Amino acid sequence: MIGQISPKPHIIVLGNEKGGTGKSTIGIHLIIYLLRLGFKVGTIDVDARQGTLSSYLANRQAYSQTNNIKLPCPQHYAILNSNLDMRQAAQEAEKKIFEETLANLKACDIIVIDTPGNDTYLSQLAHSYADKLITPMNDSFVDLDVLVKVNTLGDKMIKPSSYAEIVWEQKKQRLMRDKITVDWIVVRNRLSNLSAKNKEEMWRMLQLISGRLGFRLVHGFTERVIFRELFLKGLTLLDVEAIGAAFSLSHVAARQELRTLMQALRLSDLDQRLAETG
Repeated sequence: MIGQISPKPHIIVLGNEKGGTGKSTIGIHLIIYLLRLGFKVGTIDVDARQGTLSSYLANRQAYSQTNNIKLPCPQHYAILNSNLDMRQAAQEAEKKIFEETLANLKACDIIVIDTPGNDTYLSQLAHSYADKLITPMNDSFVDLDVLVKVNTLGDKMIKPSSYAEIVWEQKKQRLMRDKITVDWIVVRNRLSNLSAKNKEEMWRMLQLISGRLGFRLVHGFTERVIFRELFLKGLTLLDVEAIGAAFSLSHVAARQELRTLMQALRLSDLDQRLAETG
């Protein structure tokens, strides 16, 4: 397992300064997948004001207790922004609680951190501790703007976006502090099943800028109801069999998308575990 390779947990950060990209959906499926593979998983929600991940996990525990079904759950913490007036004091307080939370999760194999869709000190701090940074984005030039500014023809990068600059700075912080290079993964998410010129242009542009900005490009989830419909129960498609629900061909296709994404993350020792689970 990962803990045998490194004495520290492997930290996965979900980050994007735009909402509606499926960040929390990818996050919760990633978490439950890892738990069902037998990994010890800790989770931190530094987007606690919105609290999508925290709500999902609370719904999950409530469903488990109400229905007397044992469902795997991570060790979870939610961190709120400091309410101190002085900026420096607030940041020091946030850094202290964030590092204390990491220390509380030191026995985990993997820590997954969900960040807000805006620039905060806690979000930047989380990025600076990432081993892997996952940035989901919808297949549109509107979402491309979170990474780069492009010309009016959409075929040339003008400059990196403010978020890309933040990622660059936090990757430098990670390298300087821990001598670790962040593996940045951009996930094309909520893909349409229909072929379109816009999709082809997006793919070409993302490939073009991936080397410039230093990220890997992978496919995420197709737009499917199954990825959203179980939120109120705190369930994922990986729980369908456990709760005795009907399993459809759509579920099979969705599970394969999740497996493909997991393999693309290149977590140490995970490929063997994936092979063993069939």
